[in-house]
Amino acid sequence: MAGSGISGVVLLDLLRDVLTAGPAASGIADDDALLLFRKDCTDLVRRIALLTHLLEEIREFDGAGGLSPPLDASTSSSASSSWLSDLVVALRVTKHLLLLAGNFRSSSSSDGAARRISSQFQCVTWKLENTLSSIPYDHFGISEEVQEQVELVRSQLRRATERYGSSNSKMLSLALAQMLDEEIYQGQSVDRVIESLHIQKSGSIDDDVMTKLDAIPEGNGSKRRHVKLIHQKSERFRNSSDPSEGFLANNDEADGQDDLATNNLELIKKPDPVVIPEDFLCPISLELMRDPVIVATGQTYERAFIQRWIDSGNATCPKTRQKLENFTLTPNYVLRSLITQWCIDHNIEQPTGLTNGKIKKSDGSFRDVSGDIAAIQALVCKLSSQSTEERRAAAAEIRSLSKRSTDNRVLIAESGAIPILVNLLTTEDVLTQENAVTSILNLSIFENNKGLIMLAGAVPSIVQVLRNGSMEAKENAAATLFSLALADENKIIIGASGAIPALVELLQTGSSRGKKDAATALFNLCIYQGNKGRAVRAGIITALLKMLTDSSICMVDEALTIMSVLASHQEAKVAIVRASTIPILIDLLRTGLPRNKENAAAILLALCKRDTDNLACISRLGAVIPLTEVATSGTERAKRKATSLLEHLRKLQQI
Repeated sequence: MAGSGISGVVLLDLLRDVLTAGPAASGIADDDALLLFRKDCTDLVRRIALLTHLLEEIREFDGAGGLSPPLDASTSSSASSSWLSDLVVALRVTKHLLLLAGNFRSSSSSDGAARRISSQFQCVTWKLENTLSSIPYDHFGISEEVQEQVELVRSQLRRATERYGSSNSKMLSLALAQMLDEEIYQGQSVDRVIESLHIQKSGSIDDDVMTKLDAIPEGNGSKRRHVKLIHQKSERFRNSSDPSEGFLANNDEADGQDDLATNNLELIKKPDPVVIPEDFLCPISLELMRDPVIVATGQTYERAFIQRWIDSGNATCPKTRQKLENFTLTPNYVLRSLITQWCIDHNIEQPTGLTNGKIKKSDGSFRDVSGDIAAIQALVCKLSSQSTEERRAAAAEIRSLSKRSTDNRVLIAESGAIPILVNLLTTEDVLTQENAVTSILNLSIFENNKGLIMLAGAVPSIVQVLRNGSMEAKENAAATLFSLALADENKIIIGASGAIPALVELLQTGSSRGKKDAATALFNLCIYQGNKGRAVRAGIITALLKMLTDSSICMVDEALTIMSVLASHQEAKVAIVRASTIPILIDLLRTGLPRNKENAAAILLALCKRDTDNLACISRLGAVIPLTEVATSGTERAKRKATSLLEHLRKLQQI
């Protein structure tokens, strides 16, 4: 991190300062005066805390003097320095906001002040998400596990920003500039510093702003005048690229305008939010529960989050800290029903696609749904018939309809077919079972139906079909699990259901299509770190090795792709090496297709990271020559991986 001026230790210290700025950490009483921003503060602190592992890995990188240099070291160093400065800005304004909101008292403050703080929460969440979107992972050698955790934080911040209300980046940038002004623009020579700042055309402050601002001595300068200067410079840059919007010719004209920051804060203020009953919030995620479950201590949590807690090796109840006598998760149907009714009463979006006969499109608009709802409802009734033949025929027709159009998928789900189809997954009639699982697969293509399928408790029955059904049923069960696992929270639930061993079995013994469906599902599930160990223990490495060596299977690309996801997991690394996979990977560097060479290089790099034994092994096996060729003529990603690995090999030879 030479030349950046910001060390991993400094970043960690700053992060700890942010965490201690939260109301709970500061010891501020949990009284009525704090209720207005308590959840905002708690949510923000919880998300920031998840970045600890990221900054620890940056600190390790800093302490080790960095790993292998990138292809363009100067460009990479500049990008990383720029990103680190941006992260400092984000953490500083976060700390400032937490202190401000933590000390806010509604009894002695105006509504305008409350709206202003609310707007600042949107600015900060937007800034954090924007910063995390451009992390130079390769430069810092960030592990895939931590990358996944960061992406989870990003998605949470993105959703939080959207919940605060609609706005655009220019408005948020200007509001952020005012926050920076409040925190540190207090120097007597601020005018000179402001004139030296480079204000980008997007309206955001240059990444070096924090370094320059730290040099400003404290004083009693006019903050309003200083932030106005920044906004005027930003406006001139923006207008110079778009003449139709006019140009601020002089400071006198600009000074006659209302304060830009105040105006923009008013523009992005949100309506008063609906207060969610505390019993409806998951104690872990602090978000509205969709699938509440009860643990052994009697506490209720969102299934995905408590499952992740258990998967991480925790054996206590997060809320009470009592030891869990067992890890059974019992659906809380009563609470789920109450939450559903509350959402309907308050117009909160539910996992269903149909509203007053209209379907919501991706752009937020609505269109009419076409289809014979009465005919579909009649078919759904026949699914519960006492006659096996009638049930079979109805399931076949539902399968056909659900394949044809999105509208049919919406109407079938709206008619209550999903829970009935889930019940039919355990039928002894082979054809009915095949039609039922294929219908659920078709219905899951519509995004909102995924939630309904999960709420119906479909996963255990789908896994049962995967184990004991006909080959066609197994194939479609695997494809259904892949479709459902596209939602991150579902990866956790499916992984805990016993699906992975069944998928590995299908990968080894299934038909050609079944193997491909199983491979696709396993790849998607193993993106979640907690599922990688399950896959290794289920014997996936043996199955992947066979796919690499048996030319009749024709799935080398699929095997390498899955292995590249697993290779960052320690248990998987050990299993890959013990299976004598390294010589095969080196051979693929010589003879494989470009995509195969790319994944082989990525896997070898992951195996050798912080492991001199594996590094020495690939050196003995003659990897240098094929790696050099890949570094010269491979794909862009292959070049990066091969170059990095070659640098590790050179360092090993110098020891």
